Amino acid sequence: MKEGIHPNYRPVVFVDKQADFKMLTASTMPSRETIKWEDGNEYPVVYVDISSASHPFFTGKQKFVDTMGRVEKFRKKFGGTYGSKKK
Repeated sequence: MKEGIHPNYRPVVFVDKQADFKMLTASTMPSRETIKWEDGNEYPVVYVDISSASHPFFTGKQKFVDTMGRVEKFRKKFGGTYGSKKK
């Protein structure tokens, strides 16, 4: 590999404070802070707003919010006949 053109790829700890979730992986993300990991070594730490531990899709706490009334408008327009087979 050519010297000086590649980013610094190293172990980094990603922390999701909302879910109290930590993950050690390799990344090029810059960080000024370090954290002590379970193996006793210190690694750079990057704080994230959301991870698989707190995302509604992965936790199963996903909610459908219809703020514009689109579902009701659709039901009114098609009157429950949408998708029914013609005889």
